[in-house]
Amino acid sequence: MTTFSVRKFLAAAVVAACLPFAPHTASAASAANLPDFTDLVDKVGPAVVNIRTTTRVTNSGARGGLPPGMDDGDMSEFFRRFFGIPMPQSPQSPGAPRGGDNGGHGGSGGSGGSQDTPDSNDPEQNSGVGSGFILSADGYVMTNAHVIDDADTIYVTLTDKREFKAKLIGVDDRTDVAVVKISAANLPTITIGDSNKVRVGEWVVAIGSPFGLENTVTAGIVSAKGRDTGDYLPFIQTDVAVNPGNSGGPLINMQGEVIGINSQIYSRTGGFMGISFAIPIDEAMRVADQLKASGKVVRGRIAVAIGEVTKDVADSLGLPKSQGALVSSVEPGGPADKAGVQPGDIILKFNGHSVDTATDLPRMVGDTKPGTKATITVWRKGQTRELPVTIAEMQPDKTAKADQRKPQAPKQRATNALGLAVSDIPADQLKALKLRNGVQIDAVDGQAARVGLQKGDIVLRVGDTDITSAKQFDELTSHLDSQKMVALLVRRGENTQFVPIRPRSAQK
Repeated sequence: MTTFSVRKFLAAAVVAACLPFAPHTASAASAANLPDFTDLVDKVGPAVVNIRTTTRVTNSGARGGLPPGMDDGDMSEFFRRFFGIPMPQSPQSPGAPRGGDNGGHGGSGGSGGSQDTPDSNDPEQNSGVGSGFILSADGYVMTNAHVIDDADTIYVTLTDKREFKAKLIGVDDRTDVAVVKISAANLPTITIGDSNKVRVGEWVVAIGSPFGLENTVTAGIVSAKGRDTGDYLPFIQTDVAVNPGNSGGPLINMQGEVIGINSQIYSRTGGFMGISFAIPIDEAMRVADQLKASGKVVRGRIAVAIGEVTKDVADSLGLPKSQGALVSSVEPGGPADKAGVQPGDIILKFNGHSVDTATDLPRMVGDTKPGTKATITVWRKGQTRELPVTIAEMQPDKTAKADQRKPQAPKQRATNALGLAVSDIPADQLKALKLRNGVQIDAVDGQAARVGLQKGDIVLRVGDTDITSAKQFDELTSHLDSQKMVALLVRRGENTQFVPIRPRSAQK
């Protein structure tokens, strides 16, 4: 018994002595299996560009441009905390020299840069900063539409610090895709991948200019596919660190192929919180091809307003499951009206393809060539019906050529608690829009920019209060509690939705 006990003790001691080494060995093995992004970045990095935009202003005292939702104090604190240095001046900051290397925007200073660098006397103010990537060696560059929105001048900076003034080829607001072109040749290009082959859990890399810091690389995994955020496209969701300035940059797989365009983040602070969204590259390339060919995107429409089919609605109507698109209104004289579609119908199929969610239908119809005859399957009063419809053309949000755009007045600055500047809508426009009330957004800043509000949106309601004038809106927003979220009922195009936003505290 004694011998057995001693042997048992010794055996246990040997096992215990070995235990500390086991996790170390496993850790070393795990580290050896981690992906190495260095070769991938060397391959793709040169094709990623920095994009900055400027707007002509009348007063020279405007502050230099910063990423949406940030002010000079935020940026200075960012550099002080994380880099231990003062904030570098950007080429558009007051007193900063143009065309140099400040802020990472290389110019003509001995680097063979473009001769299109703006004259220092131009009354320009930086209006945006973002990223993009080169599609072809002759200078076509893809980015987000919101990166170059309302820009008077677009500058593209390459990794070798050459800077070019870019020409706007086309913009598509619905997919948030834009194409610009620079006068250069033999440029490095990026390889286009297949977003349909993306798998949840695979490693991906983003390269861009977060907070204006060029050629920054971040990595993560694909968190979800086909993520519906209420926009025109289903997004690729990742946990890659994407921040203001990353917009328009590529999302790259481990083969060095671009599979998406980094476009949006989910955030309560304006910075990265672990959820970012990318436009699938397959959809983006379809848009880019049309923009390059004609400067605009042609889409089909059937002229209906739709909503989601909830489980309660499906149960009450006898549908086996909650699917399809609930028709809330039909445009008189439109294709759907002529086909016999009625409010209250649930569209289950389009041309034989199932409509699983309401956002599936606009994509299906939009991808159909105008003039095409199609079949809509609707659920009405407990049974399905097949309705033939002829697809009409959807009017584009804006024409594509920059030189065809009308001169724009200087941008307003939004100073209220919501970061919005609004104006009254003439009675005839309200009637044409079939609205009883509302004000139009003229400028977006801070909080409002972070939640995605845009110039041209119409605010119908703040909380439970209908908005009838800009004066009433300003008075109401001046009394909002900065500790409580407020919901704005907003109309954009043909869609109306609630947008929650937290008012900022009173300015000092």
